[in-house]
Amino acid sequence: MWKNITRPFEDQTSLEFFSKKSDCSLFVFGSHNKKRPNNLVIGRMYDFHVLDMIELGIEKFVSLKDIKNSKCPEGTKPMLIFAGDDFDVTEDYRRLKNLLIDFFRGPTVSNIRLAGLEYVLHFTALNGKIYFRSYKLLLKKSGCKTPRIELEEMGPSLDLVLRRTHLASDDLYRLSMKMPKALKPKKKKNVSHDTFGTTYGRIHMQKQDLSKLQTRKMKGLKKRPAERITEDQEKKSKRIKKN
Repeated sequence: MWKNITRPFEDQTSLEFFSKKSDCSLFVFGSHNKKRPNNLVIGRMYDFHVLDMIELGIEKFVSLKDIKNSKCPEGTKPMLIFAGDDFDVTEDYRRLKNLLIDFFRGPTVSNIRLAGLEYVLHFTALNGKIYFRSYKLLLKKSGCKTPRIELEEMGPSLDLVLRRTHLASDDLYRLSMKMPKALKPKKKKNVSHDTFGTTYGRIHMQKQDLSKLQTRKMKGLKKRPAERITEDQEKKSKRIKKN
């Protein structure tokens, strides 16, 4: 163990090696020593190089087993809530918020059913600390169509403090946010969508003469003899004028 000491902030080669070996862009590294006890480092890679890395100290920890409540099934997609002005004002906390979203957002889905919204991860930034809480969402009867919502803590629970940070420059960060051309959806011509997801298509056609349009023959639409005589007279008058 002592022959392979990993210090992410001093030497990042081992992290980049394992990232490339396992084709992984996110990592968590835990350590404990006298100078920095109960240490947790979370980070992400770009092109197999460290992009962002944030060190957190764990001051209080409560495990899942310590909270005797019902749990959510494994693989449940969580809802993420961030409370506190620091997540929007301070650059370190903004980057931490973005990093936590990458870690916990889960797979991208197109549809969500109401009963599937049962897992909440709550992050609160207050007085230089970050409080991480995990809740199970309970849908109760309310006497109307919308159910009454209650939150029941299920663990784990952590009180964290921000220690060291290694953040990418603004140029490198913008570069990492670019989507490759191969993954960009191709635009379809003459196809548009509204805010409700309805698809509209535009069709280009030549100008049509509606007088020559073949309609269904019905007895009620047949011309009367008097109408035919007047049409013939109009056609004859037009020919005489031309001559």
